[in-house]
Amino acid sequence: MSRFLDLLKEKPVIGVVHLLPLPGSPLYKGDLKTVLERAMTDAENLESGGVDAIIVENFGDMPYYPDKVPPITVASMTYIVSKIIDKLSIPVGVNVLRNDAIASLSIAHVTGAEFIRVNVLTEAVVTDQGVIEGCAHELLRLRAYLSSNIAILADVHVKHGYPLMRRGIDESALDIIERGLADGLIVTGSRTGEPPDKDELVLVKRRLPNVPVLIGSGVNPNNVSEYFDVCDGFIVGTYFKINGKVKAPVELRRVRELVNRVLELKSERCNNGQVR
Repeated sequence: MSRFLDLLKEKPVIGVVHLLPLPGSPLYKGDLKTVLERAMTDAENLESGGVDAIIVENFGDMPYYPDKVPPITVASMTYIVSKIIDKLSIPVGVNVLRNDAIASLSIAHVTGAEFIRVNVLTEAVVTDQGVIEGCAHELLRLRAYLSSNIAILADVHVKHGYPLMRRGIDESALDIIERGLADGLIVTGSRTGEPPDKDELVLVKRRLPNVPVLIGSGVNPNNVSEYFDVCDGFIVGTYFKINGKVKAPVELRRVRELVNRVLELKSERCNNGQVR
């Protein structure tokens, strides 16, 4: 489908650009230039540190809209994402929080981004924004209408949420792929920066062995080896920040540290004949 999906065969590290508050959000400081400069610096440090891709999200826009964000948010993110794509050579993705997948796909389509993340693609989830319902029926029709090859990564039992359907995470994952038509899955901890339950990750991967399953939170150099053989990649935000504080800028040293650890693990598996 895209070079990004090919990348998922190589156990990538995907860095996150957490945007400062955008125009229209309560915490916006009135200077979009500052927001752009911070985003560009973080993106460049992530690429220089060796990540395989990045994803841009409006992390600073709390409290988040549950689904549809206003036009000013879409315009601001389109502007910033386009600038980042012009500067970087690695794949770029989009996530419009909390769950505006239509905006994510639209921004990606016009800017040339290669993938999106959707927190609630199927089912219904109770969150701090209220009950958020799946959007697969609209999103997949828009992608078909646009004749787009943008990859869709979907969270299963997403963080900061509780699914209304009381069933195993592997059952939810199966529906996301078979009925929601996602291209890949993301498993997270319960909150930003917290690692996932390894047993749940194993359940998902065993149920869907041929589907890319990524870890979406909590990975660091000390625990990445624990998860390395049971997932297909890592989305890293918090650890890459100065002192591991999610609202801080990206620190190049921390990016290189984790990326190098992943490269070491890949090399070890190759030397042991465990190439995937």
